[in-house]
Amino acid sequence: MNNTDLSEEAALLKASFEMDDALMPTDEAALLAVLAQRISDLLETQPEYLMSLLYRLDVLESKIRPVMHPGAIEPVNIGLARLVLERQKQRVETKRSVRTTPLEDTEDWNW
Repeated sequence: MNNTDLSEEAALLKASFEMDDALMPTDEAALLAVLAQRISDLLETQPEYLMSLLYRLDVLESKIRPVMHPGAIEPVNIGLARLVLERQKQRVETKRSVRTTPLEDTEDWNW
């Protein structure tokens, strides 16, 4: 992952998870650790809010279920952080590869 991608992902995560600028890391492993800690905090204090965030970020429920299963390989917060980071990578790639053309003749759209 290059620095531009990491910066874009970090910016998206910062806004969604209300994270401090000072906490924003410069490499993917550190970003995963910071995100996992934030998710851990949310699991303890605001689990409904966390689930709402996962829904809004379009993290698939079919991927969340195995991560939250008691027999999961890694702790829930780390597994969820990996899923969120994976989804953010997809979003950044989609934004880069799909370009829309500006709408023309929008004068008739005035309400």
